[in-house]
Amino acid sequence: MTEVRHFSTDELNAGVDQVRQSPADSGRLEMISRRPEIGERVLLEEAELDTAEGLAGDNWSTRGARSDPPREANPEAQLTLMNARSAEAVSGSRERWSLAGDQLYVDLDIGETNLPAGSRVAIGSAIVEVTAEPHPGCKKFVERFGLDAMNWVNSPEGKQMRLRGVNTKVVQAGTIHVGDSITKV
Repeated sequence: MTEVRHFSTDELNAGVDQVRQSPADSGRLEMISRRPEIGERVLLEEAELDTAEGLAGDNWSTRGARSDPPREANPEAQLTLMNARSAEAVSGSRERWSLAGDQLYVDLDIGETNLPAGSRVAIGSAIVEVTAEPHPGCKKFVERFGLDAMNWVNSPEGKQMRLRGVNTKVVQAGTIHVGDSITKV
């Protein structure tokens, strides 16, 4: 069994310049991760984005029903995007990116300055809109990547850069593929 290493704040800070080099206008969809059940990840080469369901086959719309007390799915947090460079910084390897729990991992500057709430990006034949709903991380993020990683993504700079990721909603259904361009519209 391989021991999972959590990175220190200094190690994480060493990767922030790499995240800053993410393209601003047109990047690439690096990974699609569907979550059919809590704790499960299925990596896909192709997926459908739907205005009602989000990522087809993902548990976004039903996961709140298992909460105590049950809650409705939040349409402002239908689909989450994480910067692939940030995912690499906290995880240490592409094989661990999907543990962050996001559905799409993109090489694009998703920071607040570049993509304020209301901004739209095209991925494949779909379009998603950035929402104002914060995406701060949770207890599982700490378990998987460590407290330093949680503090790093939730620092003032981390929040501005959206190192933890960004919530979006699907505004135009379509098909997406790993390797597709992701472009501001």
